[in-house]
Amino acid sequence: MVASPDGNYMSPQEYLEWEEHQDIKYEYINGEVFAMTGGTIPHTSIALNLASALKSHLRGSSCRAFMADAKVGVTENGPFHYPDVVVSCDERDRQAIKFLQYPCLIVEVLSPSTEAYDRGKKFMQYRRIQTGASHFCKNIR
Repeated sequence: MVASPDGNYMSPQEYLEWEEHQDIKYEYINGEVFAMTGGTIPHTSIALNLASALKSHLRGSSCRAFMADAKVGVTENGPFHYPDVVVSCDERDRQAIKFLQYPCLIVEVLSPSTEAYDRGKKFMQYRRIQTGASHFCKNIR
């Protein structure tokens, strides 16, 4: 992740509206936005394999699996993250347009550059999700 160059703080609503017009994804944490860097081929392959397996397993249920572009709001005011894979079985998320708020599973594929953050601060933020979502990390090594 790379911090926004201008360093201006945004409200959650400003972020959600602003990000719709950006060419890349940004995460939002405590008023700051952080550009999401591109993943590696192994990272993408692992995430795709996990999402595909989950989608097959969930077929016929009310649950849905998402990959990479599904934003998750820890609360409706953030922080907002883009997990590698996320599953929601909650009816309220079926109506979601901008972000999911009631996931039951969040998967982060760990890379050397993000592992400490994903296992530390991001994990602590995910633990605040009101559904008590399970959080799973997969290392690419």
